[in-house]
Amino acid sequence: MTHHPSRRSVLLGGAAAAAGLTVLGAPALAAPSRRLADPFTLGLASGDPSPDGFVLWTRLATEPLALDGRGGMPDRAVPVLWQVATDERFRHVVRSGVEIARPESAHSVHVEVAGLRPDAEYFYRFRVQGHLTETGRTRTAPAPGTMGAPLTMCFASCSHFGAGYFTAYRRLAEDDPGLVLHLGDYQYEYAARANEVREIVGPETRTLADYRLRHAQYKTDADLQLAHRVAPWLVVWDDHETENNWADEVPEQPDPAFLDRRAAAFQAYYENMPLRRTARPRGIDMRLYRRIGWGALANFHMLDTRQYRDDQACGDGTRVGCEERLDPTRTITGVEQEQWLADGLRRSRARWDVLGQQVFFAQRDLRVGPAEGFSMDGWDGYKANRDRVAGLLGQTRNAVVLTGDVHRHWAGEVLETWDRPDSRRVATELVATSVTSGGDGDDSDNAAVLAENPHLKFYSNRRGYVRTRFSASEMRADFRTLAAVRTPDAPATTAATFVVADRQPELHRV
Repeated sequence: MTHHPSRRSVLLGGAAAAAGLTVLGAPALAAPSRRLADPFTLGLASGDPSPDGFVLWTRLATEPLALDGRGGMPDRAVPVLWQVATDERFRHVVRSGVEIARPESAHSVHVEVAGLRPDAEYFYRFRVQGHLTETGRTRTAPAPGTMGAPLTMCFASCSHFGAGYFTAYRRLAEDDPGLVLHLGDYQYEYAARANEVREIVGPETRTLADYRLRHAQYKTDADLQLAHRVAPWLVVWDDHETENNWADEVPEQPDPAFLDRRAAAFQAYYENMPLRRTARPRGIDMRLYRRIGWGALANFHMLDTRQYRDDQACGDGTRVGCEERLDPTRTITGVEQEQWLADGLRRSRARWDVLGQQVFFAQRDLRVGPAEGFSMDGWDGYKANRDRVAGLLGQTRNAVVLTGDVHRHWAGEVLETWDRPDSRRVATELVATSVTSGGDGDDSDNAAVLAENPHLKFYSNRRGYVRTRFSASEMRADFRTLAAVRTPDAPATTAATFVVADRQPELHRV
């Protein structure tokens, strides 16, 4: 009989269940030259599931807040045992091996597991010397062409360590998702600022050591570690993983050292995320856009809207009458990524095509009155590129755009022609608020801006995340909010729920 552990046993009992077991089926390891203190202070994670496998990740750090970014680790390679089992107690180990954690990669480990059953739950762990991680839970994607069971997928963005507690990650984990998407601003580059509720260690991130330290501090958070343990993640960055509002090779402010900073940020991002080797950076370049299939139910097209974009039009910010944004040659995706997306959408036979990306996609007039004001950092600043992609979305069976960045919940519909409010709807857009960025927020309703944009149906200025459930017949989205993040352990409530029916790209509030 298949063992189905309770959610509580996975989240709270993994380490205790594993601690007393002999690790079976493992290669013999050479005796260490010096015994390490506990190296698993940063937790573990899985990501990028395929029908036969996934990526497993950990990074060794005995002193995670060491200012040199090395995590207190010795300047030598360390063998790391990994195991994958079909049960939480690891009685049935189906894959195991040893990966080498090397100092030049910040002692991070990326294991690409293959040869497993599709649409199946697995458990995994790592060991170094006598130290054992907690148990992680992950899963493979359904086989191509198979619909499988409905998928609960949660997505989040914008988690500033100093701005509050990561309670939203814990509440997300408690929703028992099968997949988690993080849409950017996983960490922030800023040094400590006044009135923050948690202290940021280290200066503003510019060097590889800085970025490694910053990622390590975030990964020490118990709520974030929990969210990584319960499900595989698909991650993409936005701006703050490198620097605020950067655009390709253009920094926010003139900086002759920006490309070195970008290379350092990319290297540290790869070292700290459950990504495949195809994402390994090469200098200032890193291929992060990719497509993850979930059987016949969904294709997740994960976009990178920072690395290939033109500089923001009209000096960035919110602008009225900016003609530059209408230039048909302006791009937020770059030509190659746009073509990749077009090809994937045209070939897709999935019930739902989902764009996991960073910045506001639908038109959003932020000025009340006859003058229109648009954010130059979002797709409004790249109108022609946005409208071409919207046209492609209109050719799919069902398209959903997932967005982060703006620290607010929004829900909206994507129109074929923006100057006609009665234009055909071609997709829906779900925008996740921040995990902490912006602090607690308030209950303002932003009614004036919603009135300017009748295709936008919902707004909330509370922190949280979005919980979705995809099935063959509908997509359901619950906008989860917390009353406070400046104090820990707030409960989550559902501020609004919308349903999108198959072949009907309209939001219905329930």
